[in-house]
Amino acid sequence: MANARTEVEAWLTDMDGVLVHENHALPGAPELIQQWLDAGTPFLVLTNNSIFTPRDLAARLRSSGLNVPEDRIWTSALATADFCRSQMPGGSAFVIGEAGITTALHEAGFVMTETNPDYVVVGETRNYSFEAITKAIRLINNGARFISTNPDATGPSQEGVLPATGAISALITKATGREPYVVGKPNPMMFRSAMNKIGAHSENTGMIGDRMDTDIVAGIEAGLHTVLVMTGISDEAEIAKYPFRPDEVIAGVHELLVGPAETEL
Repeated sequence: MANARTEVEAWLTDMDGVLVHENHALPGAPELIQQWLDAGTPFLVLTNNSIFTPRDLAARLRSSGLNVPEDRIWTSALATADFCRSQMPGGSAFVIGEAGITTALHEAGFVMTETNPDYVVVGETRNYSFEAITKAIRLINNGARFISTNPDATGPSQEGVLPATGAISALITKATGREPYVVGKPNPMMFRSAMNKIGAHSENTGMIGDRMDTDIVAGIEAGLHTVLVMTGISDEAEIAKYPFRPDEVIAGVHELLVGPAETEL
């Protein structure tokens, strides 16, 4: 079991449903981020979304009223690039995805290629092409290693759900018989790479999330102090379904503020 909250010196927090909801900051989120920044607390904001670069996400969060520096954002794209670099420095990849994953792989020293790549990497995109999926299937059949940034089968939009990375990976799996290695949550790998980035250790790191099936289970498996907020998709009935429990269940991140909430940002 992870240590008590009083022993937490570094924080990892999910973004959607924890800090923001539909591009609006949730109560206490701006104050909590500012509190961490003022105190010099190591923290990272995590997201399984691999479409955007940290710079893009920092700008989106700013428009929601959250001051999160881009170096405090850790995406499944960054975690995937970190993993690929650790496995095969200077490798090559065929990528289905957007700027988030292509930029991360470039910065990790990877070459993008359609000719005998070491990896086929599937990330989030709004522009899936049948041609690219076909190419990915053929490259995997020819020996490329299959990597996926995250397992999420659907994503939200104002019109309803959208097929996401997990759905496209399933299509490729069906055609190749090969399962991808999935780097994003709930793989604890994402948390371990995040902790490495900020020099944190599991015994004094906390994880804040809104989903039992990704944030909390991965946090438990990574040995973190887990905090479930009820501002996202989990409720008491959802919590009861699982054989594990978070260390804490709170209404929202406003409960994590120390002392009176700051009014100036």
